[in-house]
Amino acid sequence: MPDEIIYQSYINILREELVPAMGCTEPIAVAYCAALARKTLGCKPAHVEVLASGNIIKNVKSAVVPNTGGRRGIATAAAAGIVAGREDYELQVLAEVTTEQKAEISEYLESATFDVRESDRPYVFDIQVSVSSGEHSAYVEIAGQHTNVICIEKDGEILLKKDYKEEGDGSKTDRSLLTVEKIVEFADTVNIEDVRDILKKQIDCNTAIAEEGLHGNYGANIGRILLQAYGDSVHNRAKAYAAAGSDARMNGCELPVVINSGSGNQGLTTSLPVIVYAKELNVSEDKLYRALVVSNLVTIHMKTGIGRLSAYCGATSAGCGAGAGVTYLYGGGYREIAHTIVNAVAIDSGMICDGAKASCAAKIASAVEAGLLGMQMQMHGSQFYSGDGIVVKGVENTILNVGKLAREGMHETDRTILEMMTGNITK
Repeated sequence: MPDEIIYQSYINILREELVPAMGCTEPIAVAYCAALARKTLGCKPAHVEVLASGNIIKNVKSAVVPNTGGRRGIATAAAAGIVAGREDYELQVLAEVTTEQKAEISEYLESATFDVRESDRPYVFDIQVSVSSGEHSAYVEIAGQHTNVICIEKDGEILLKKDYKEEGDGSKTDRSLLTVEKIVEFADTVNIEDVRDILKKQIDCNTAIAEEGLHGNYGANIGRILLQAYGDSVHNRAKAYAAAGSDARMNGCELPVVINSGSGNQGLTTSLPVIVYAKELNVSEDKLYRALVVSNLVTIHMKTGIGRLSAYCGATSAGCGAGAGVTYLYGGGYREIAHTIVNAVAIDSGMICDGAKASCAAKIASAVEAGLLGMQMQMHGSQFYSGDGIVVKGVENTILNVGKLAREGMHETDRTILEMMTGNITK
């Protein structure tokens, strides 16, 4: 395949994945779907029904919905989208909620009726919002990805209908073009002006929310505890900043995050350790951007085989990406980065996803630790070999194993986690 096709594809992939979002992306996707449903209906509905796939329910249950006064849950997310959502803002749908609207959201939750149930669709990612008022009704469905609207109806008339297949959204750039070797080649040669805007936004947004997490009082304050308990080494700061961003994001902070693979936590984990190490090593801005290209694309590559949502904690892949990016800062090339990824995978691949919540920050710290230990192993001439658990010969084959583990091996784990977390679904 011509190099120019690879080059432009990698640029497109970064632009598709590194987008800003405010709040945990699953409740925000519910709010976005509900905002579209209200717009389609043309008025505030008296009755709201939300059908959501298990992974959506899992990730919305415990995360604070921004601009709702600390409220959580699917009904809250839907109510916020209906009352105050700007559907044209997509994943920043709740970015401009006023003080008056916050009060209105609480009142609307009491006055309207909400019915929340599990979707019967066979999709891992599915949100359906049906709304009605008097004789009029509207329906919106999102599937596969957070803003992928596949159906809009009003009063039974189909206004939009898109074919959807669970194996992927054909409108996106082909992720199978990603390999670790090609990622490193791309990072070495990319014209920084082609990626500067998106990476600059990632640096600015994700650093700002990490600082807020360190200085505010959010969740379990994992980032701040790491610094208080283990000191100010660059190794510890890399973990603390990533965790602090999640502390804030999972617990209602209204600052935006530049996400990766549909997840703000993955965006934070992928970027902040690289940013912290770049400052410590006093590397050039150019070198930082190239390292972020490595970390982001490695995370996307690893997540492609896993899928957007699963029982496999996405921070694990992002920790591998961060380790790869920091390795690049130290002058590592394809060989060193490949060993870092394989080592990190061997360390932390058993971590489950039990929904978006305060403890995600601690899982992020663990994932960054695995990535950095994987890097230190290869720097000291140590590595895990084929036959060590799920590790097989070749970084691409090991990445394929991770995808199979998450997609197939942990399918029943996902259902068990959901049963443990929900019991019955209420608003």
